[in-house]
Amino acid sequence: MDEAKSVDQADLSAEQARSQAPARIPRPHGQRRRAQGSVAPPGQGAQAPERVKPLARLKKRAEFLFVRGGVKAARGAVLIEARRRAADGPYRLGLTATKKIGGAVIRNRARRRLREAARALLPVHGAPGVDYVFVARAEAPSTPWAALLDDVGNALISVRAKIDAPAAAGQPARPKRPPKSP
Repeated sequence: MDEAKSVDQADLSAEQARSQAPARIPRPHGQRRRAQGSVAPPGQGAQAPERVKPLARLKKRAEFLFVRGGVKAARGAVLIEARRRAADGPYRLGLTATKKIGGAVIRNRARRRLREAARALLPVHGAPGVDYVFVARAEAPSTPWAALLDDVGNALISVRAKIDAPAAAGQPARPKRPPKSP
């Protein structure tokens, strides 16, 4: 019996077993995870997106209604309404798209496109202290990008001219209507 023990122990290694990596078990439904400790080599992988300064936004209905009483310009895929605020400051932007142009997906696409056009063109054509509302028209989601930028740029130039004209001439922003006769 002693011989059997000594033979069995003689066959065993004196070194301790090294820890092994955990067994790779596939995850259900295609959920993939990197192996433990694996890191992408430097200089590879997804790049951090550039941070774009967010535009000041109109969010309350009262702000949209205030702008509605200002000047307007319609060009192709967009209608732009603008009105100067009492206090100077940065321009603010509101976006709207009605159900007339399509379902939620179409309306969201139109608003995203108008937001990007505003981000590109308001710093060039926008006036400080003015609130702008971009109203998407039926063509906004499908108009080619260059044509959409042209429409937004032309409308902004027209609105800016209308906003600056009364202030330069010393006239009120909107002419008053004569009272109705009884």
